Amino acid sequence: MSDSSRSSRSASGVGGRGTGAPGAAARSAVEETEVLIVGGGPVGLALALDLTHRGVDFVLAEAGDGRVTHPRVSTVGPRAMEAFRRWGVADAIRGAGWPAEHTLDIAWVTAVGGYELHRLRLGTAGERPLPSYTPEPESICPQHWLAPLLTARLGVRPAGPVRLGTRLVDLVRKPDRVGAVLVDGAGVRTTVHARYLVGCDGASSLVRKACGIAVPERHRTRTLRNILFRAPGLGAVLGPRAALIHFVTEPGGLRYPLRAMDGRDLYRLTCPAGPAEAERVVRRAITPDVPVEILSDTTWHLTHRVASVYRDGRVFLAGDAAHTLSPSGGFGLATGVGDAADLGWKLAAELAGWAGAGLLDTYESERRPVAVSSLEESHLNLRRTVDRRLSPTLLHATEDGERARAELGREIADSDPLREFDAPDLHFAHRYVSTAIAREEGVVDAVSEGADEADGPVWNRTTLPGVRAPHAWLGPGRSTLDLYGGEFVLLCFDAGGGTGGRIGRGDGIGIGIGIGIGGGSPDGLVRAFADRRVPLRVRHCRDPRVARRYERPYVLVRPDGHVAWRGAAPPPDPLRIADLVRGAGG
Repeated sequence: MSDSSRSSRSASGVGGRGTGAPGAAARSAVEETEVLIVGGGPVGLALALDLTHRGVDFVLAEAGDGRVTHPRVSTVGPRAMEAFRRWGVADAIRGAGWPAEHTLDIAWVTAVGGYELHRLRLGTAGERPLPSYTPEPESICPQHWLAPLLTARLGVRPAGPVRLGTRLVDLVRKPDRVGAVLVDGAGVRTTVHARYLVGCDGASSLVRKACGIAVPERHRTRTLRNILFRAPGLGAVLGPRAALIHFVTEPGGLRYPLRAMDGRDLYRLTCPAGPAEAERVVRRAITPDVPVEILSDTTWHLTHRVASVYRDGRVFLAGDAAHTLSPSGGFGLATGVGDAADLGWKLAAELAGWAGAGLLDTYESERRPVAVSSLEESHLNLRRTVDRRLSPTLLHATEDGERARAELGREIADSDPLREFDAPDLHFAHRYVSTAIAREEGVVDAVSEGADEADGPVWNRTTLPGVRAPHAWLGPGRSTLDLYGGEFVLLCFDAGGGTGGRIGRGDGIGIGIGIGIGGGSPDGLVRAFADRRVPLRVRHCRDPRVARRYERPYVLVRPDGHVAWRGAAPPPDPLRIADLVRGAGG
């Protein structure tokens, strides 16, 4: 169902989607919807895209006006890009405006244009080869491009489900629904009755506070400052010394990143909070004499927190409402989009009536460990930067200064700095463990080994239940990942390489059922899924290269692209498997 045709069910006939803003005489309204998303940042918008993909009726309430005047998120990680590919917006994100020829280098400097201590040469977006493990490498798309792009794709009321300038002011939880009072910019109060509510409303989440969910601190909070500014001509002056990120590293206290935000003249400097004038701080961080225009200057708190629970009845938390972590490594958005991809299909299953009683609980058991591990990894990246001891001679144009800079450069090089910027295992190697995923006894978890062999990383050539199903090319521009997203998919591999009974399309993939492969027929599993009303598509593959990567003749993949079960033959108890993966057994 398209955004323009879907509308929330209005109990009063006033204020539903597609009806326009209420008139002056109607200062309140009552509506019904299946899911209410509170918060229209990247994670709330990602969840909205997933629910749209699944035909779920929802309302998204965002307190802001849709504009991002001080962008924080800059890079969309590869696993998040795979989700955006599924939702049909990856190409738009990649084409949002980042110049293909702009360097992606990371440089450690005493000041931009000053002494260079170390550099990671990462090429440009235009020349970077496609990785073997994904069809969607990371993309530079700062938040002031990303949020409006996703909002426009969904549609703003009355053309779509997004309601800008709309605040949550009250929340009432009931056994069969959640009642939320929203107030828009005109002061109109709307009571929305939703089957489920998802708080995507950031680190200071009102939804989380209303539910009384604790979010304990794991590491000490740091108070930092972000200065957004324009510096026309800076890139031209720097020439080959330009970078995507300059880590300004000097004994006076600057040791955080100065990042190119649009590949042209927009930059963001992170520094310790303090009273110094913004332009003075920027001038200290850059040496070229170029014009500087301060656009915004904000103080923020870098926290390391994970909510104690992700669910309270019919209310869920996602993104920064559920976890906050250091931006070092870029795992924040990736973790939040992963939340949306996991929760979306489970809400859709529950609303469609085929989810088991335990399916929604697996959201927390699958996603919370990812947040914890991402938090700890990002904190290690942060400590790598802030714990370096800097010589007071670092800025001196003397032999002692030269020696200090050389020693620090070696220290940075020896600290594995690339891991902060190119660590695909931290995006892809998570293996979910929950009551909705089959267990394999006596199997070593190869995903944790992290080895990188000729056929690619180990986590992209295993189908251990719980992992993200491997990527392999089926044909030009077509990945195995493109098979997943709408329903469960049972991949059947013909070890003999034959084509009997399949509908071939030239890419090694066919659709059908009832074909004996690997010593059995999937008909029993098909009937079991039909009996439980769980959507299932059977796909047959004759590509031996893909078969090797998928390891078993039968691999069952969930709507979010994670492996739910695999076997050398169809299961002898197909109803048990159908119940297990829908959260009703195991």
